[in-house]
Amino acid sequence: QVQVVESGGGLVQTGGSLRLSCEAFGNVGILEMMGYYRQTPGNQRELVATISRGGSRNYGNFVKDRFTISRENLNVTILQMNSLKPEDTAVYYCSGRSFRGTQFWGRGTQVTVSS
Repeated sequence: QVQVVESGGGLVQTGGSLRLSCEAFGNVGILEMMGYYRQTPGNQRELVATISRGGSRNYGNFVKDRFTISRENLNVTILQMNSLKPEDTAVYYCSGRSFRGTQFWGRGTQVTVSS
């Protein structure tokens, strides 16, 4: 089993930056991909960014070069968010996906961007 824990959310002004960190614990060798998703009340969870074990990255359309996902090591995945907008306000979730397709979710961290 795998557990993932996010950290680094908070309150920031429009145009500011935040750095989210996700640490995976347990049998991390089974993870093929790590990623971040976000959700606002009444809406579905949407993709922010993913990074595969091989380093391939995928971003949500709204990111537009403002965010960068990276892996410090097998356990830690970073999401650097720049030029934040009020519409980026959401709960951000870290997720790890195994080679078999099982997805492990963190509890989420709140990001609030004030106008």
